[in-house]
Formats: sequence, structure tokens, C-alpha cells
Amino acid sequence: QVQLVESGGGLVQAGTSLRLSCRTSGGTFSTYAMGWFRQAPGKEREFVAAISRSGRSTYSADSVKGRSTISKVNTRNTVYLQMNSLKPEDTAVYYCAADRSGVATAPNVYDYWGQGTQVTVSS
Repeated sequence: QVQLVESGGGLVQAGTSLRLSCRTSGGTFSTYAMGWFRQAPGKEREFVAAISRSGRSTYSADSVKGRSTISKVNTRNTVYLQMNSLKPEDTAVYYCAADRSGVATAPNVYDYWGQGTQVTVSS
């Protein structure tokens, strides 16, 4: 049973930074591409960033491009999302997900999901 546990969310002021972590267990982390998604109240879940199995290739949504960095440490079974210059519109529940078949931006192709961590950005 693969489990993903996010951490690092919280209430922060606009313009500050936050690093989210997602630790996996129960599977072979190095064989998964990983993604971060977010969902704001009343909105659909949207892609934020993704990283390949090796960590060499990364992708990010236009809404966070230049403000976020996704990284993957296979020896720690952990994927990180560093977000800088946070805006109130970044407020959402952030989810990490694992994909056995390869890196993707569509949420429906991911195999495993965490429970999410709330990020609230105040203006």
C-alpha cells in the first residue's frame, strides 16, 4: 500500500515563501514521477508542478512559473514544492501524487494521492 503524506502548509502572508513536503512509503519511490496539484474552494483540482522519476525533468503551471521549484530526493522518498512570492490566489489545499507510468500534468493519470495540506495566503 503506497501512502503519501504532505506537510508544510499553513497560514502565511502574501510575498513570503513556503516549502511543502510529501513523503511516500510502501512503494519504490524512485520509480514514480511525482506531481503537485491544488484545489481551491469551489474550483477544480489544478496542476501545479511535476517532476520525472529521476528528477531531471520538471514542469510547472503558468500560474506558478518562476515562483515555484519542485524537487525530488529519492533517498528520502520525498518530493518538495518550494513556493516563493506567494499570492492570495495561491490559497488552496495542496496535494501530492505519484504516477507509475511517467510524468504528467493531468490529475486523472496519477495512481496515488495524499490527503492534502492547506495553504492560506493572506493579503
